[in-house]
Amino acid sequence: MQGSYMSVREDRMSGSDTRMRGADMLALDLLHIPGIGRETALRLQRLGLATVRDLLLYLPRRYEDTRERTTLASVTYGSLNTVSVQIRSVATRESPRRRMVLTVAELEDATGDAEAVWFNQRYLERQLRSGETYVVSGKVERGKGRPVFRNPQFEHESAMQQHVGRITPIYPETEGITSKFLRTKIGQLRSWIAELPDVLPPTIRAECALLDLQEALRRVHFPESFSEIEEARRRLAFEELFCIGLVVEQARRRRLAESSIVIPYDVEYARERVAKLPFHLTDGQRIVTHEIFQDLEKSHAMNRLLQGDVGSGKTVVAMLAASMTCHAGHQVAFMAPTELLARQHHATLTTLLADEDIPVRLLVGSMTDAAKREVAEFVATGIPTIIVGTHALLEERIQPSTLGLVIIDEQHRFGVEQRQSLRQKGVLPPNFLAMTATPIPRSLALTKYGDLDLSVLTERPAKRGKVVTEVIRGSMHDAAFPAAREQLALGHQAFVICPIIEESEDLDGVMSVTTEMDRLSKGPFADYRLGILHGRLSGREKDEVMEQFREHQLDVLVTTSVVEVGVDVPNATVMIIESADRFGLAQLHQFRGRVGRGTATSYCYLIQESADELATQRLQAVASTESGFLLAEQDLRLRGHGEIGGLRQHGDSMFRIADLLDAALLHEAQQAAGKWLDEDPELVAHGPLHEAMRAYQYILDLD
Repeated sequence: MQGSYMSVREDRMSGSDTRMRGADMLALDLLHIPGIGRETALRLQRLGLATVRDLLLYLPRRYEDTRERTTLASVTYGSLNTVSVQIRSVATRESPRRRMVLTVAELEDATGDAEAVWFNQRYLERQLRSGETYVVSGKVERGKGRPVFRNPQFEHESAMQQHVGRITPIYPETEGITSKFLRTKIGQLRSWIAELPDVLPPTIRAECALLDLQEALRRVHFPESFSEIEEARRRLAFEELFCIGLVVEQARRRRLAESSIVIPYDVEYARERVAKLPFHLTDGQRIVTHEIFQDLEKSHAMNRLLQGDVGSGKTVVAMLAASMTCHAGHQVAFMAPTELLARQHHATLTTLLADEDIPVRLLVGSMTDAAKREVAEFVATGIPTIIVGTHALLEERIQPSTLGLVIIDEQHRFGVEQRQSLRQKGVLPPNFLAMTATPIPRSLALTKYGDLDLSVLTERPAKRGKVVTEVIRGSMHDAAFPAAREQLALGHQAFVICPIIEESEDLDGVMSVTTEMDRLSKGPFADYRLGILHGRLSGREKDEVMEQFREHQLDVLVTTSVVEVGVDVPNATVMIIESADRFGLAQLHQFRGRVGRGTATSYCYLIQESADELATQRLQAVASTESGFLLAEQDLRLRGHGEIGGLRQHGDSMFRIADLLDAALLHEAQQAAGKWLDEDPELVAHGPLHEAMRAYQYILDLD
């Protein structure tokens, strides 16, 4: 294998290769690359690297600048230093105390001497040659009368500097795969960058003053200045945003071209329906409801995402849209991700529509087959109905004959096939309203959900109590319990959230639901009624526990993240979150939203397990900010788009390099995408772009 690869590589460099060109070369398995065996190939696969193309497109996560050199006499202790030195001697010895092998090199230059030490790298004794000159770069500590380099990088002075003495790319790594190894292999394949097809059409590159792909990759892998890196990253980020812009704009144009169910906007009915509510709508609810009613009467299907911060009243807006649809003679399907949430929506809608002649039916997996069949038969009659359910709504026997509106709560928890299956149950494409309580930064919404019109609710309904949030270090763990007992003594209730169900050796020190339940029932809350809730309970068991808590038959609920959204218990005023640093900011905000739903002041305690500075920064952000949207943007900065609110829980990341907080570049890319579609609606004019769109459609779940 390797021999055939080498002959191909030599022919290629001599310009006489006729056997393998372009795509074939880029698709070559990395096993064909000299120095990559099966074990190494398996390790590379953990990084998503299987072919030459993958390796060339693998981007650094940061850079180290080791260009500035000093002398041994002038090193700065505790910092990174780069020095040109001669190796005086190299020896290997064992450290009896730590049971490790030490490779020690004696270094010298014209100003003094030093020592370099590597741990458990015996092979270095064969690589480092006495009497020869090397560039050494690493952190320097004080030794016995001389500087000591600990595990420094090094490279022979005569070599073209690839690892030290330059702006050095640092790549995402895994066990057994270092950045040095990746730099070496990418360096071997440097000439093959020219074979990569450029996804961006030449006219787009020219109009937006962008580098071509080959030059951009040369600069990110082999930079000569940081300005080169910035220009290259801008070009690569633009490509990602441009392609995503094309996908979502294509989907939007297809939707606008299709006919759909039209729901007339009956203004008098809307006023009557709002007047019958037992509370006043917020200004935000009024505006969003008006937007939805206007969408429903258009000839093409509504496709709207309703974002609502914690406690902002999304369900009421959904109810008004559903009642208007039924008033027009059509049916509504309202799907929730869990039975717990579906049952709660069913109860809420039934109460709010008690004075209306609109049936609200429930369909969940735990119902008997006979009960499901009765619902299916009722739905098939075409009577204007709101059917609230879980995945059970997707069953083939559920065939609404006049489906006019589909509402999906926490829509990112459903796959594209599930969402499409529900939307295809109508004769004509039904109107679609997606809801999420997970705040999404507007920049991310414009890309991930670019085909959906966006409505945002940020106001909390009047008379809601304030929520006081406090971060408690693990060493002060029990400080939250006296305050919680005070609230329980006043007749209120408390949540205690843990990251895991049972103790795990892999997660030593992380509080589990079962352990915490046992501890609290014997200790701080021994004289109160405790219940336990987690994902391993059956749907019926979960409902029973939540009903007991809702009816105040339980004082404290010890639970996992199953209560993240939709749980409404106004009497609960305490939220204690164990190992809070293991959750995302948006998720913590959702947990906090389970309290403060009544009129009393509530309290949220974030128990910090880690002493890490970033963990402290993140939790303090939650404590100091009530806005879920500001927290979501902070999460985007600190953890990246791939972690926010479960938006990307699997598969390839939507962005490798684009910064979604770069509003100017995002706008420029989206404008360019719209203009390109005007000229090439089917995206066939530029072959590489046409091929690339398949991957982006898969990533965005819009295919």
